[in-house]
Amino acid sequence: MIILDTELKKREAQGNPVRVAMIGAGFMGRGIALQMCNFVQGMRLVAIANRHIEGARRAYQEAGVENFKPAETVRQLEDLISSGTPAITENAAAVCQAEGIDAVIEVTGTIEYSAQLVLDAINHGKHVVLMNAELDGTIGPILKVYADKAGVVITNADGDQPGVIMNLYRFVKSIGVKPVLCGNIKGLHDPYRNPTTQEGFAKQWGQKAHMGTSFADGTKISFEQAIVANATGMRVAKRGMFGPTVKPGTPIREVASLYPLDAVLTGPGIVDYVVGAEPGPGVFVLGTHDHPRQQHYLNLYKLGTGPLYCFYTPYHLCHFEVPLTAARAVIFHDAAITPTYGPCVDVVAAAKIDLKAGQVLDGMGHYMTYGLCENTSTAISKGLLPIGLAEGSRLLTDIPKDKVLTYQDVARPEGRLCDKLRAEQDRHFQ
Repeated sequence: MIILDTELKKREAQGNPVRVAMIGAGFMGRGIALQMCNFVQGMRLVAIANRHIEGARRAYQEAGVENFKPAETVRQLEDLISSGTPAITENAAAVCQAEGIDAVIEVTGTIEYSAQLVLDAINHGKHVVLMNAELDGTIGPILKVYADKAGVVITNADGDQPGVIMNLYRFVKSIGVKPVLCGNIKGLHDPYRNPTTQEGFAKQWGQKAHMGTSFADGTKISFEQAIVANATGMRVAKRGMFGPTVKPGTPIREVASLYPLDAVLTGPGIVDYVVGAEPGPGVFVLGTHDHPRQQHYLNLYKLGTGPLYCFYTPYHLCHFEVPLTAARAVIFHDAAITPTYGPCVDVVAAAKIDLKAGQVLDGMGHYMTYGLCENTSTAISKGLLPIGLAEGSRLLTDIPKDKVLTYQDVARPEGRLCDKLRAEQDRHFQ
């Protein structure tokens, strides 16, 4: 951040701002627009694409921007950008293809729709910032292969918990401590929550009910921790992670003993979470150090006697930090968090209720399935169905509650790009 603010200030003075476009203008997208248009120097939100143009209009207006104009084609969009006029459009492909855009922020929360757009943006030489853990956790590794070939950065967002975990992981590693557990702090976990139970929470915060459900039923945190695993090379110690629940308000520094030491210290480290600890909703990294003199210093600095030392960040600020993620990608070619190690952990679909043959599966955060972390090697060897590919699939057999689905249990929709990319990902990293 200290480097970024200096560089962005320099860009502002030079009249050479980072030019960013955004696809998706929902709850989080509007927050990003508000932040970027009012509080980030050296950067311009040059275009917003949304399936319904009124959403893009609303995002700019809530950010205090009124001089925007509509565009329907790539040429119209390019003309507006070159004239310094913010653009709104329903043509998301134009945002991916137009000249004059350095980075695209994808905020749709979709899989198939966003897969097409992200690949298009990469192929047109644009850096991509994902506010889309579901896409990243399903086909992020193969999208990174395409991004690397194109010479651009694909990254998930700083401010969301995976990005904040990765910042902390890099810090811990940089001071010579070995990270062995990357953790997420949750306030609630109940895999059977659904949009009906979460309707009140969603209304309170201006969110969609299925979004609130994915936070509660474990799907979102599974994707978040899968992303962290793919960025660090870590794994899960068991399907679904340990996820201990503690008395509300328990300091995070007291949580280390709840994870089996052999699971934490064996292999490349693990990703996991805790429910109820403070400070929530923050993140933490457990690390070790082999040097006795450094262990003495760590104890002096109030991190305890080990063998696990707890580092934590007490908050994550989501949309506040997304513009800085774009700046990191454009200015320094640095990803906040990207699947450097390929697919290490997947999120597989489990039945939230008893399911019957012939039913068509609904989406994530809805009524029929929830997500669980599983090591990719196990998921592939057992043919487990990624929840990111489950929506729209027709069940071929009855599935009892809590059973994990397999590819053989369903008939997936034909012709989807996300399925093709996932198959390519499995082959590429085999």
